[in-house]
Amino acid sequence: MRRSSADICADILSIALNGAKKSHIVYKANLNFRIVKGYINTLVSGGLLAPEDDRYYSTEKGEEFLKRYRALLAPIQAVPYA
Repeated sequence: MRRSSADICADILSIALNGAKKSHIVYKANLNFRIVKGYINTLVSGGLLAPEDDRYYSTEKGEEFLKRYRALLAPIQAVPYA
């Protein structure tokens, strides 16, 4: 099953909660560097991710997005597939 862009953004924000290097994000999110670069740029420009030294950190806004995203998915993840 393919992941949506929102799923990938949530994965990246989750990985970066305590700070993560770009290579760590690439491997944990199971993406390549080219794709991660685009997502990181989007998340940084949206204020959801913040670069600091050689790491990226989820911002307060990013953590709020992650919390709401998980809450939105919770009811449908509990439903078994037919």
